[in-house]
Amino acid sequence: MVKTSKLKGRAPSEVSTGKVKGLIYGATGVGKSWFGLTFPEPYYVDTEGGADLAHYQRRLKEAGGAYMGPAEGSLDFPTVIEQMQLLATEKHSYKTLLVDSITKLYQTCISNEAERLGEKDAFGASKKPAVANMRRMVNWSMRLDLNIWFIAHEAIEWGLDAKTGQRAEIGKMPDVWDKLPYELDLVLQVQKRGNSRIAIVKKSRLVGFPDADTFPLEYAEFASRYGKDFIEADVKPIVLATPEQVEEIKRILELVRIDQATIDKLLSKANAESWEELETEQAAATINWLNNKLKGGK
Repeated sequence: MVKTSKLKGRAPSEVSTGKVKGLIYGATGVGKSWFGLTFPEPYYVDTEGGADLAHYQRRLKEAGGAYMGPAEGSLDFPTVIEQMQLLATEKHSYKTLLVDSITKLYQTCISNEAERLGEKDAFGASKKPAVANMRRMVNWSMRLDLNIWFIAHEAIEWGLDAKTGQRAEIGKMPDVWDKLPYELDLVLQVQKRGNSRIAIVKKSRLVGFPDADTFPLEYAEFASRYGKDFIEADVKPIVLATPEQVEEIKRILELVRIDQATIDKLLSKANAESWEELETEQAAATINWLNNKLKGGK
């Protein structure tokens, strides 16, 4: 009798590099926004209202992009996330999403919640909505077939001085949700040195960007390292589950007992927060799995 293995590992397969998913941070005026606008067909979410100046608008127009500022809801997390959902599911000409700055969007959400809570704001309570929204934004960024740059301010990084053992400034870090750098493939710090602007690789999962490496902050240099064909490839929209698929999932769930932890795990694996956010293939696989459970399978 052959014993069936319960090991869940699978054979490695070739994976396409896909689009850029990264974070850029640095001091004001070092060229972060300007660099982002050199990417193809950018959909520019301007949370600070600074890119409504003529030269920014001209560059955006030349790049075949679109502008979304505070007047269009760029400082409201749900509105920005809704735009990401539409960019993921609709046919359009855009190839890049810029959120500039993610710092202001994140801090505005915290500030608004702190004001709402008033004296009840304790133990980081005002950060909870901002963190929840950041998690949703990260989920959708992974599903979007666009280059994505989150552009952040920089903040002081504190630590212990190696010589004195005292608390001291040990560097600069992105001023944003602390888990965001871990979620992305690439984190760059931008500095201005004389008349040049350079990028320093602070975190990378990419072969072309070794840790601590530096390179000129120019699109041509970045594209040659990353792969221009990947960056400029046509965008493929995702197709969400049909109403019939969602209805079938909910119908089966009324017949078979599945604990909430398992449901949360299924949705998390799909980078979704509801059955409506599943893609058609994911919904079909979920229905097959539920039907198997209904029939007494494992």
